[in-house]
Amino acid sequence: MIVTRLGEEQLLDRMEELVDLLVDTVESGASVGFLAPLDPTAAMAWWKERAAGVGAGRLAVWVAQEGGRTVGTVSLDFPDKPNSRHRAELVKLMVHRDARGQGLGRTLLTTAEEAAIGAGVTLLHLDTETDSLAERLYDSAGWTRAGVIPDYAASPAGVLRPTTIYYKYL
Repeated sequence: MIVTRLGEEQLLDRMEELVDLLVDTVESGASVGFLAPLDPTAAMAWWKERAAGVGAGRLAVWVAQEGGRTVGTVSLDFPDKPNSRHRAELVKLMVHRDARGQGLGRTLLTTAEEAAIGAGVTLLHLDTETDSLAERLYDSAGWTRAGVIPDYAASPAGVLRPTTIYYKYL
Protein backbone atom coordinates (compact mmCIF):
# COMPACT_ATOMS: atom_id res chain seq x y z
CA MET A 1 0.00 0.00 0.00
CA ILE A 2 1.22 3.47 -0.90
CA VAL A 3 0.13 6.61 1.00
CA THR A 4 0.77 9.89 -0.81
CA ARG A 5 0.11 13.52 0.03
CA LEU A 6 -1.68 15.22 -2.84
CA GLY A 7 -1.17 18.69 -4.22
CA GLU A 8 -4.05 20.56 -5.82
CA GLU A 9 -3.36 19.27 -9.34
CA GLN A 10 -2.84 15.70 -8.14
CA LEU A 11 -6.14 15.84 -6.31
CA LEU A 12 -7.90 17.05 -9.44
CA ASP A 13 -6.20 14.30 -11.47
CA ARG A 14 -7.56 11.64 -9.09
CA MET A 15 -11.02 13.16 -8.90
CA GLU A 16 -12.88 10.14 -10.29
CA GLU A 17 -11.27 7.76 -7.78
CA LEU A 18 -11.93 10.14 -4.89
CA VAL A 19 -15.56 10.54 -5.93
CA ASP A 20 -15.93 6.74 -6.03
CA LEU A 21 -14.37 6.45 -2.56
CA LEU A 22 -16.67 9.10 -1.08
CA VAL A 23 -19.78 7.56 -2.65
CA ASP A 24 -18.77 4.10 -1.38
CA THR A 25 -18.08 5.45 2.11
CA VAL A 26 -21.53 7.04 2.34
CA GLU A 27 -23.31 4.04 0.80
CA SER A 28 -21.65 1.73 3.31
CA GLY A 29 -23.14 3.76 6.17
CA ALA A 30 -20.20 5.87 7.34
CA SER A 31 -21.21 9.28 8.62
CA VAL A 32 -18.92 11.70 6.81
CA GLY A 33 -21.35 14.56 6.28
CA PHE A 34 -23.52 13.30 3.44
CA LEU A 35 -26.88 11.61 3.02
CA ALA A 36 -27.33 8.45 0.96
CA PRO A 37 -27.59 7.98 -1.88
CA LEU A 38 -24.82 10.45 -2.66
CA ASP A 39 -24.99 11.83 -6.18
CA PRO A 40 -21.51 11.55 -7.78
CA THR A 41 -21.93 15.10 -9.12
CA ALA A 42 -22.31 16.40 -5.57
CA ALA A 43 -19.31 14.33 -4.47
CA MET A 44 -17.25 15.82 -7.29
CA ALA A 45 -18.25 19.37 -6.34
CA TRP A 46 -17.22 18.65 -2.75
CA TRP A 47 -13.81 17.32 -3.81
CA LYS A 48 -13.26 20.32 -6.09
CA GLU A 49 -13.78 22.58 -3.06
CA ARG A 50 -11.17 20.52 -1.21
CA ALA A 51 -8.72 21.02 -4.08
CA ALA A 52 -9.00 24.77 -3.65
CA GLY A 53 -8.26 24.36 0.07
CA VAL A 54 -5.18 22.28 -0.75
CA GLY A 55 -4.02 24.94 -3.20
CA ALA A 56 -4.44 27.62 -0.53
CA GLY A 57 -2.51 25.60 2.07
CA ARG A 58 -5.52 25.29 4.40
CA LEU A 59 -5.96 21.57 3.81
CA ALA A 60 -3.62 18.60 3.48
CA VAL A 61 -4.97 15.44 1.82
CA TRP A 62 -3.42 11.98 1.70
CA VAL A 63 -4.61 9.03 -0.34
CA ALA A 64 -3.86 5.36 0.08
CA GLN A 65 -3.55 3.27 -3.04
CA GLU A 66 -3.44 -0.47 -3.38
CA GLY A 67 -3.09 -2.15 -6.73
CA GLY A 68 -3.31 1.25 -8.44
CA ARG A 69 -6.73 1.93 -6.87
CA THR A 70 -7.54 4.61 -4.28
CA VAL A 71 -8.83 2.80 -1.19
CA GLY A 72 -8.56 5.46 1.52
CA THR A 73 -7.99 9.08 2.38
CA VAL A 74 -7.51 11.39 5.34
CA SER A 75 -7.12 15.15 5.62
CA LEU A 76 -5.90 17.79 8.03
CA ASP A 77 -7.74 21.09 8.10
CA PHE A 78 -5.55 23.94 9.32
CA PRO A 79 -7.20 26.98 10.95
CA ASP A 80 -6.54 30.38 9.42
CA LYS A 81 -6.68 32.40 12.64
CA PRO A 82 -3.44 33.44 14.36
CA ASN A 83 -4.55 32.17 17.78
CA SER A 84 -5.16 28.62 16.56
CA ARG A 85 -2.15 27.76 14.43
CA HIS A 86 -1.02 25.20 17.02
CA ARG A 87 -3.93 22.89 16.18
CA ALA A 88 -5.59 21.16 13.24
CA GLU A 89 -8.72 19.15 12.66
CA LEU A 90 -8.47 15.59 11.39
CA VAL A 91 -11.23 15.26 8.78
CA LYS A 92 -12.69 12.71 6.42
CA LEU A 93 -10.80 9.58 7.31
CA MET A 94 -12.36 7.22 4.75
CA VAL A 95 -11.57 3.62 3.86
CA HIS A 96 -13.30 1.80 1.01
CA ARG A 97 -15.49 -0.99 2.38
CA ASP A 98 -13.41 -3.59 0.46
CA ALA A 99 -10.24 -2.45 2.26
CA ARG A 100 -11.56 -2.26 5.85
CA GLY A 101 -10.22 -4.41 8.65
CA GLN A 102 -6.66 -4.47 7.29
CA GLY A 103 -5.10 -1.62 9.28
CA LEU A 104 -5.50 1.04 6.60
CA GLY A 105 -7.44 3.39 8.89
CA ARG A 106 -4.62 3.25 11.44
CA THR A 107 -2.01 3.81 8.72
CA LEU A 108 -3.84 6.91 7.47
CA LEU A 109 -4.35 8.18 11.02
CA THR A 110 -0.65 7.74 11.82
CA THR A 111 0.32 9.46 8.56
CA ALA A 112 -1.79 12.51 9.44
CA GLU A 113 -0.51 12.63 13.03
CA GLU A 114 3.13 12.47 11.92
CA ALA A 115 2.56 15.17 9.30
CA ALA A 116 0.88 17.37 11.89
CA ILE A 117 3.90 17.05 14.15
CA GLY A 118 6.14 17.96 11.21
CA ALA A 119 4.00 21.06 10.61
CA GLY A 120 4.41 22.20 14.22
CA VAL A 121 0.89 21.21 15.26
CA THR A 122 0.63 20.20 18.92
CA LEU A 123 -3.10 19.47 19.18
CA LEU A 124 -5.45 17.58 16.89
CA HIS A 125 -9.22 17.31 17.20
CA LEU A 126 -11.98 15.49 15.36
CA ASP A 127 -15.59 14.45 15.60
CA THR A 128 -17.12 11.10 14.70
CA GLU A 129 -20.47 9.39 14.99
CA THR A 130 -20.92 7.97 18.48
CA ASP A 131 -20.82 4.16 18.63
CA SER A 132 -19.31 3.93 15.14
CA LEU A 133 -16.44 1.66 14.16
CA ALA A 134 -14.26 4.76 13.94
CA GLU A 135 -14.51 5.26 17.70
CA ARG A 136 -12.64 2.00 18.30
CA LEU A 137 -9.81 3.24 16.10
CA TYR A 138 -9.51 6.59 17.87
CA ASP A 139 -9.76 5.02 21.33
CA SER A 140 -7.04 2.47 20.53
CA ALA A 141 -4.80 5.16 18.97
CA GLY A 142 -4.65 7.20 22.17
CA TRP A 143 -7.21 9.89 21.38
CA THR A 144 -9.15 11.37 24.31
CA ARG A 145 -12.92 11.73 24.33
CA ALA A 146 -13.93 15.28 25.15
CA GLY A 147 -17.66 14.57 25.15
CA VAL A 148 -20.75 13.70 23.19
CA ILE A 149 -23.19 16.06 21.49
CA PRO A 150 -26.65 14.52 21.05
CA ASP A 151 -28.44 14.73 17.68
CA TYR A 152 -25.43 16.47 16.15
CA ALA A 153 -25.63 15.16 12.59
CA ALA A 154 -27.81 12.96 10.44
CA SER A 155 -26.49 9.55 9.47
CA PRO A 156 -26.39 8.67 5.77
CA ALA A 157 -29.90 7.27 6.31
CA GLY A 158 -31.07 10.66 7.60
CA VAL A 159 -31.42 9.70 11.27
CA LEU A 160 -30.09 12.19 13.84
CA ARG A 161 -27.15 10.68 15.72
CA PRO A 162 -24.86 11.80 18.52
CA THR A 163 -21.28 12.79 17.77
CA THR A 164 -18.23 12.19 19.94
CA ILE A 165 -15.55 14.88 20.03
CA TYR A 166 -11.95 13.70 20.40
CA TYR A 167 -8.59 15.39 20.81
CA LYS A 168 -4.98 14.30 20.94
CA TYR A 169 -1.84 16.09 22.09
CA LEU A 170 1.10 15.40 19.84
